[in-house]
Amino acid sequence: MMDKRQFLKNITLATLGTPIAFSAFSKAFEAQKNKTPLHLAKDDDFWAQIRDQYLLKTDYINLENGYYNFLPQPLLNKYIEHIKEVNLQGSYYMRTVQFENKKKITARLAKVLGCGADELIITRNTTESLDMVIGGLDWEKGDEAIMAYQDYGAMLDMFEQVQDKYGVVRVMVSVPNHPKNDEEIVQLYEQAITKKTKVILVSHMINISGQILPIKKIGEMAHAKGVQVIVDGAHAFAHIQYDIDDLNCDYYAASLHKWLSTPLGAGLLYIRKDHISKVWPLLADGERDKNKINRLNHTGTHPVHTDLTINDSIDYYEMIGAERKEARLRYLQNYWTEKVSNIPRIILNTPVEANRSCAIANVGIEGIAPADLAKRLLKEHQIFTVAIDYANIRGCRICPNLYTTTKELDLFVMALKTLATS
Repeated sequence: MMDKRQFLKNITLATLGTPIAFSAFSKAFEAQKNKTPLHLAKDDDFWAQIRDQYLLKTDYINLENGYYNFLPQPLLNKYIEHIKEVNLQGSYYMRTVQFENKKKITARLAKVLGCGADELIITRNTTESLDMVIGGLDWEKGDEAIMAYQDYGAMLDMFEQVQDKYGVVRVMVSVPNHPKNDEEIVQLYEQAITKKTKVILVSHMINISGQILPIKKIGEMAHAKGVQVIVDGAHAFAHIQYDIDDLNCDYYAASLHKWLSTPLGAGLLYIRKDHISKVWPLLADGERDKNKINRLNHTGTHPVHTDLTINDSIDYYEMIGAERKEARLRYLQNYWTEKVSNIPRIILNTPVEANRSCAIANVGIEGIAPADLAKRLLKEHQIFTVAIDYANIRGCRICPNLYTTTKELDLFVMALKTLATS
């Protein structure tokens, strides 16, 4: 007769599962191991195999993958399997191995991010993660927090709330679309620091333009002045390569439903170990040790099948390879931006240097309001984008994904040329 311990172990194995059986697809990546990432990035026939794993709508070209990088079919199938398994086990699953599975998945995420598992929690998205930090610090009236007009609106809203509640002073800076060098960005934040500055909020990758900021240099400067650094990494995780220890930041958050392609409702929050005790939980937890990050992770009953699928999404990401994925995404962006950069009236709001951008770019057309540009791209050319019209960025955000083809980007380039010359 099977004992209880072995029975629970079997449930854990059944729900976490083994790595996705990619079969021939996985072997296709193995066959390309001798090609450099840059060489493979240009091989459209190879990446067509990725496209074949997506169920795509045929009535428009989707160039708005930044909001939600939806799941390829192998991951969607695993997600459905997890839903069925959790539904089958019901309360038994929730009361036995729910937390053990989440702990294992958190450890895998920590390894990808490059931090300790005791410095990371799984949340629902970047907004929840960063709002927990912003709202959970011990603020005093007159404390100053530096942030940019280009930061994500929900974070700015949260700082406005702590301003109204605690008397925190928001110090706003504006990040140039085309900085001369890293030092220009670092000095922008450095010049805003005073003796009352408590934290700097900075975007790893600005969501409306795709510009990558020099986080490590900003962190080194801020720490030298005794200022903590909160990083919004919503668009950077599983998009560009980095190690959290290298960034020299204190708090870091990301949404996993973006570039890791998990189901909706998954994010992460990293807090440097010596700062964990400084943050109050968003929801009270039974853990009383202020140095344990799990005290910040109480969310009540939530869709645990989403957590389980994170494990599969990491399998998929690691099969592709971080370096190969980044190379392909950057190649796609450069492919179309190089073709339109010298066309009259077309304005690129994203730096072209490899260290300053990857998949995401923002483009506008002089004389056409961003909202009108987005509408015309969809109505006249069947291309779906999102309009951005604030913080010195006027244009449409363009976010291809690994399934995007250069033929689709050629159609986008033709659309821009047509609209710019009409």
